[in-house]
Amino acid sequence: MTEMILVRHGETDWNRELRFQGHVDVGLNAIGLEQARRLASRLAAEPAAHLYASDLLRAQQTARPVADQLGVPSVTEPSLREQSFGTVDGMRVDDIKAQHPQAWEQWLRFHEDFCMPGGETTREFHARVVDAVYRIAGDHPGGTLVVVTHGGVLDMIWRTARSLSLSGPRQSEIPNAGVSRVRVSAGRIEVLAWADTAHLADLPPQPVYDQRKLLAELPPSR
Repeated sequence: MTEMILVRHGETDWNRELRFQGHVDVGLNAIGLEQARRLASRLAAEPAAHLYASDLLRAQQTARPVADQLGVPSVTEPSLREQSFGTVDGMRVDDIKAQHPQAWEQWLRFHEDFCMPGGETTREFHARVVDAVYRIAGDHPGGTLVVVTHGGVLDMIWRTARSLSLSGPRQSEIPNAGVSRVRVSAGRIEVLAWADTAHLADLPPQPVYDQRKLLAELPPSR
């Protein structure tokens, strides 16, 4: 049994612009760097012996002060990357609507076997994430780990823990630099706490990518 302290990376300018970041290597903005600093202070007393982080810059920049505060190595894990959105990686929602209208309409149905052109399906993404979670946990039985990753990755973990379908919009809050905790054992993920942002309370409100609101705007199927 392994406890994981899960963290979504700090804020980027692209979060503010509601861009699909995917595999694009975007750095933190000033708010994100402050979130990372506060996160490190928040986790200073945790008994974590290892930290794992996605290889993308926004996760690495969030992980660095935490690893320094804890005095532990930061292990780079590419399998903890965000979902790939292929040709629309880096694009704003309005631009995707204009340039890829059919793909956008299909995306809004949030079906597990759909992907943007050149990207990953949710089913493929989920398999990658869950394999990484169980593999990392298996390497540290009985330990406590910090895992710095992305919103989509945390969504896959939440759905797995709650036995939810991979299709449909996101159903959990996943704030930048929020702290969540899960317990991982053989074939099981248990949520202990989710989306704690007490350490960020006086910072500006976070941008929200509300998939349920987008789904409500979708025209009825013909």
